[in-house]
Amino acid sequence: MFTIVKEYERAVKFRFGKFVKLMEPGIRLVIPVMHVYKKIDLRTITQDVPEQKCITKDNVTITINAVVYYKVFDAKKAVLEIKDCYFAVTQLAQTTLRNSLGGFKLDELLSNLKVISKEIKEIVDTETDPWGIQVEKIEIKDIRIPENMERIIAKEAEAERIKRAIIVKSEGEVGAAQKLADAARILSTSPGAMHLRTLATLNDLSGDKSNTIIFAIPVEVLESFKNINIVDTVKKVIKK
Repeated sequence: MFTIVKEYERAVKFRFGKFVKLMEPGIRLVIPVMHVYKKIDLRTITQDVPEQKCITKDNVTITINAVVYYKVFDAKKAVLEIKDCYFAVTQLAQTTLRNSLGGFKLDELLSNLKVISKEIKEIVDTETDPWGIQVEKIEIKDIRIPENMERIIAKEAEAERIKRAIIVKSEGEVGAAQKLADAARILSTSPGAMHLRTLATLNDLSGDKSNTIIFAIPVEVLESFKNINIVDTVKKVIKK
């Protein structure tokens, strides 16, 4: 004649088939034959949506698997408005998934999975409100595509990576060429700058004994000999 309703439950009580009240947590009186009750769990329920095939907007057949999280916020409605609320939520999530994903192309689906899942959750939640059920979240666990499409996507990704690498390399070469041009312009306008640069380079090379150094005489040094008479200079040296 007594039943215990747990803290996370509510019991819908009937008297001779007519709804009487919701039984709150605790020990409750139930008279046999006269009273019938049904307990409803108010905790969040995790339900797996059966795996199913779906055709995207660009005619690619995919296999999807999802999970729906929901809970009952009105036990009376969950019993009186729908025969099996748990089964109904699963079936509604399954059909909504299939219909919604069919409106997206494969690229859109793969790149906007979180947004699409949120949109599907809002649609299912609106439909389950009259049943006293709140859908908290719908997560798409897995999307499987045909093998030939996997190879095509892999090739596209590889081509995109090669394209980005070429662009980055080209930008680096342009930047390096610009810096070299700026350096050449500065060295050409500063007297003796090229000579100092040559000496600095020779100093760097001299640190490794395996290097063979060919010394290039700067143009400035050669130009200084233009006005010198080599014969007269030699005669003066001999006289001395």
